Amino acid sequence: MKALDVSKYILTKCNKDGQPISNLQLQKMLYYIQYEFLTNYGKPLFDDDFEAWKFGPVIPVIYYEYSHMGAFKIGADYEGCDKILSNMTQEEINTLNQIIVDKRDINAWRLVDNTHKSGKAWDIVFKNGDGIGDTISKEQIRENAF
Repeated sequence: MKALDVSKYILTKCNKDGQPISNLQLQKMLYYIQYEFLTNYGKPLFDDDFEAWKFGPVIPVIYYEYSHMGAFKIGADYEGCDKILSNMTQEEINTLNQIIVDKRDINAWRLVDNTHKSGKAWDIVFKNGDGIGDTISKEQIRENAF
C-alpha cells in the first residue's frame, strides 16, 4: 500500500468528522500509524519510507502533495479512498481509525516534539542536521520511534 492512499483516507475521515488536519499533523499521524502497525502486527501499513527532516519524520511524496497548503488545514474529500480498508482486518481498521481520532486533536508542534525525543529514531538519524534527508528505516521506527 502507498502512503498517499493512506493519507487520502486520513484526510477524508478527518474532514467528514469536521476536524481537518494540516500537512504537518498528517506527517506525524502517518509516523504513529506506521509505528503501531510495525509493533502490533509485525508489518508496515504502507511501503513508503520516512526521511529525517528538520521538523521530524517526513514522507517526501506526501509533503510535496500538500505543501501548497502551508500550515493550513487540508480540506480534502477523496471518493473511494476507503478501498484501502479491503485488505485490512477489522482489528487493523480499528487501530487505524483510533490513531486518527486520538492524534487529530493534538497540536502539530506537540506532535513534532513527540517525534524529536533525544536518542529516538528521528534524533539518531537526523544527527543535529548532518543526517537531514536520510531514511529512517522501518526497523528503527519499530524499535525506537518514541
